[in-house]
Amino acid sequence: MKILSYIHFLTMIPLFNGLEREDLTQLLEREAFIQSFTKGQIIYLQNEKANTMDIILDGKVIVQNIDENGNVLSIVSLGKGDMLGGNLIFSNRNEYPMTLIAKTDTKLLRMKKDMVLNLCQMDKDFLVNLLELLSDKALVLTTKIHSLARKSIREKIMDFLQLEINRQGSRTIILTLSKKELADRFGIERPSLQRELKKMEDEGLIEYDSKSITLK
Repeated sequence: MKILSYIHFLTMIPLFNGLEREDLTQLLEREAFIQSFTKGQIIYLQNEKANTMDIILDGKVIVQNIDENGNVLSIVSLGKGDMLGGNLIFSNRNEYPMTLIAKTDTKLLRMKKDMVLNLCQMDKDFLVNLLELLSDKALVLTTKIHSLARKSIREKIMDFLQLEINRQGSRTIILTLSKKELADRFGIERPSLQRELKKMEDEGLIEYDSKSITLK
């Protein structure tokens, strides 16, 4: 599918906010490209170099940490409009610290480093948008690291709920991760997560099902 088919969508995402549609179309058609991945396909391996900054046009991407024993920890699920590699392409160590896998059939808009740099120099709005997104991602990462360092399963759950409530704007959050993936994210076993959720429900703190959790 051609880039032109996604221009309306791209003008609506925060990264390209304020850019003229015609200018963006010409630039992307000249210097960017679309790449497709099937469900389960590896997009980036851990330690693979980031040579492009990518935008998810369709589908979902899951970020996983795989240790030397093969244990998998699912960190986060990313969706349409989210950015990949923006915090890496200008780094002296531009290697992905984790593995990125297509959770569903996925299409990425890929922009090379020189194109991103030219956009930053040519358009102040793009530069500000990019810096805001990178700052927000750094803050979210800090919050997640803080959450994972805590010992209490309940504290990890509550941190996750508060983060998603703020992000989704509702006390009923829609789960984008399965219970297994959520347990992996917390660094615990699925039965331990299930027991704590049931305990919190019995205490009247939450209501939950397979697709959502409501914080009372």
